[in-house]
Amino acid sequence: MSSVLFESQRAMRQRREAALRRGLVAILDIGSTKIACLVLQFAPDRADPARRTSLTHGAFRVVGAATTRSRGVRYGEITAMEETERAIRTAVQAAQKMAGLRVDHAIACLSGGAPRSYGLTGSVRVENGEVAEPDIGHVLTACDVPDYGADREALHALPVNFALDDRSGLSDPRGQIGARLTVDMHLLTVDGIPVHNLLHCIRRCDMELAGLAVSSYAAGLSALVEDEQELGAACVDIGGGTTGLSIFAKRQMIFADCVAMGGHHLTSDICQGLEMPYATAERIKTLHGGVVATGADDRDFIEIPSAFEEEAERRQITRAELIGVMRPRMEEILEEVRARLDASGFECLPGQRVVLTGGGAQVPGLETLAARILGRNVRIGKPLRVQGLPQAATGTAFAAAVGLALFSSHPQDECWDFEMPADRIGSRRMRRAIRWIRQNW
Repeated sequence: MSSVLFESQRAMRQRREAALRRGLVAILDIGSTKIACLVLQFAPDRADPARRTSLTHGAFRVVGAATTRSRGVRYGEITAMEETERAIRTAVQAAQKMAGLRVDHAIACLSGGAPRSYGLTGSVRVENGEVAEPDIGHVLTACDVPDYGADREALHALPVNFALDDRSGLSDPRGQIGARLTVDMHLLTVDGIPVHNLLHCIRRCDMELAGLAVSSYAAGLSALVEDEQELGAACVDIGGGTTGLSIFAKRQMIFADCVAMGGHHLTSDICQGLEMPYATAERIKTLHGGVVATGADDRDFIEIPSAFEEEAERRQITRAELIGVMRPRMEEILEEVRARLDASGFECLPGQRVVLTGGGAQVPGLETLAARILGRNVRIGKPLRVQGLPQAATGTAFAAAVGLALFSSHPQDECWDFEMPADRIGSRRMRRAIRWIRQNW
């Protein structure tokens, strides 16, 4: 990781602190189907003097919320800057109008970018016998960072476990006595171009980016309960263009990946397989779709509106036909998710529940189908209830947006929150995430 990257991440942290001190920040979930904006109003509490950072703020309330149809976004990445800019402005202005306040800083999430996880380990001697702030910086820079490529950016660098001598499982070793400090860190990288396009688009909307997170991480923060985050669980966030995957253990994200398929692919299959306009296919999928057929579905007829007014007769299909088109694609998505779970070492965790979120998780019968294909306990995860959140924003499609709100209120320390020796940034030796998970969890 370059010093330039560290400085850009630290600059975002500083903007976030400034936004939280002012008490206002916008949450932007820029997906392939919708763009959601939440305006948060904070009531900061007094910083704990024992902690180095004042980023942890008190309660927040959602004072503005708006959604609009996404434009110019494909597979979770911006493909048409002006269209996306207009859509973001529409959502932000509507949320600001509801709040009656203007917001200058935004925290956004990214659902594309081909995320890639690495498990890193570092170890150093404690200088003065008591772990202090410089020791944390030293052990983080001692991690062997893989050569992930000049065209990729490190989005998250999370110290997920500290060990001091023979004591492991420490979340914060500062102030404790010991001789050798060891850290396990999860590094998540994404393609650089989608990140830069997102940053540029938000700036064109007259806002400053004060934080960025991968969508599946944010969704997991809001959809997984404490026991699931502690014992080990996976959040599968099924969006319009992508299906994100995040794995949590010891209350930390330890793996993330993405499948470049989502709800739009189901709609496209209906459009082509049953010969109807895309808008009609989307509506029929939402109202009548499913992935598990019953005996009654052969007798449940769905009327297809004609694309031409002069046609008097309207075509009909059975719900069984609709399910017959949707099920193979959803099976393909879940099989890709299973392959990534197997590659991550998920089976080594004590708990192995899978939680489905995102707009695609609303498909009837998905829970049953996912349990069969993934071979694990599966549930549908709705986001945590937060103060002021409108009823319309409490469904699975808003898990990432609500998770970003929690992320902004209580951000976890990442490696760029610590002072790190410049001469030690940038060592290059590969360690695979699967080996790290199996050895440490």
